[in-house]
Amino acid sequence: MSASLPPFPRPQEPTDEPVLLELGSGADEPCLRADAARNRARLLEAAARLVAEHGAAGVTMEAVAAAASVGKGTVFRRFGDRTGLLMALLDHSAQQLQGALLGGPPPLGPGAPPVERLQAFGTAVLRQYVDHLELQLAAQPEPTRRFSFPPQRFLTGHVTLLLRQAVPGADAPLLAQVLMGYLDPALIHHLTEECGMPLERLEAGWTDLVTRVTRTELPR
Repeated sequence: MSASLPPFPRPQEPTDEPVLLELGSGADEPCLRADAARNRARLLEAAARLVAEHGAAGVTMEAVAAAASVGKGTVFRRFGDRTGLLMALLDHSAQQLQGALLGGPPPLGPGAPPVERLQAFGTAVLRQYVDHLELQLAAQPEPTRRFSFPPQRFLTGHVTLLLRQAVPGADAPLLAQVLMGYLDPALIHHLTEECGMPLERLEAGWTDLVTRVTRTELPR
């Protein structure tokens, strides 16, 4: 995973879509001093090397500071805590997903019926999480921040919006939490790594779940 990848271009956003409060990168912070931007890039490169060499468990604030030859305080000032650092490593793929949801082609992007968009959304998230599963698990915020963390808020808000369109009158915020539970990285890890389920089965299960949740008539 390269820390030098440019951020995904931000599309024109519909006014009723949720907006992700992105972590951002040095390239999209014009007020960031050049030396601070270089430090940030060096820290992310060091963190990416540690992930490649030792896995996500090897990424600590102290280890990243030592690998980048900076003081530990610099790492804390730039990323806040370990979760913020790990989320910054995942930020590029998160921005790509956001761009696809807000301005990409249907069915993931606007223009398709809401149920089709929900089905495409879950498939995209499942694939993204499986690709970076160890890092996703390590980057999970503590329980008190888990549901308020900006990337999670954006994804849940997107699902809530689509549910409101697909099932008028339903309690969309609560149903959105039910659907997002299916996409929990810990559950994905359990099902794929411990239960040996292929990704295709999880994708089919998501499609089935969305179909059942969005039925407007109760089965007889």
